[in-house]
Amino acid sequence: MQQKMNRTRQTGFTLIEVMVVIVILGVLAALIVPNVMGRGEKAKVDTTKITLKGVAGALDQYKLDNSHYPTSQEGGLDALINKPATAKNWMPEGYVKGGYPKDSWENDIQYVIPGSEGRKFDLYSFGADGKQGGEGNDADIYYTP
Repeated sequence: MQQKMNRTRQTGFTLIEVMVVIVILGVLAALIVPNVMGRGEKAKVDTTKITLKGVAGALDQYKLDNSHYPTSQEGGLDALINKPATAKNWMPEGYVKGGYPKDSWENDIQYVIPGSEGRKFDLYSFGADGKQGGEGNDADIYYTP
């Protein structure tokens, strides 16, 4: 008789056990998701800062070769890719590989010579929105030596 009763007993999770698991998953999601969501945009900002630093290095190399930074008459940053007529010692392969430098949002890097506040040049990105100004991820990102 004892064997017959054991066979009719059903196995599975109770409603309480399922509810506990759902609550635990909800708490974990509430803790983890906010930390992960902003990482993509922060990575783009960091990548843009690295790109600006690389372009600044290319500008410095151009200056070493030609005794001046590229002017707007020479095409600005385009002088790093295509040889301007005034360049004396331009590197045959150029200074920047892959075409005109872009930020992480595929917007052109901005270059102004002479720079503001006594800097030799200003090099910056308009940020995620591609417009001047903004806050957070939309804020302009400047190269600072």
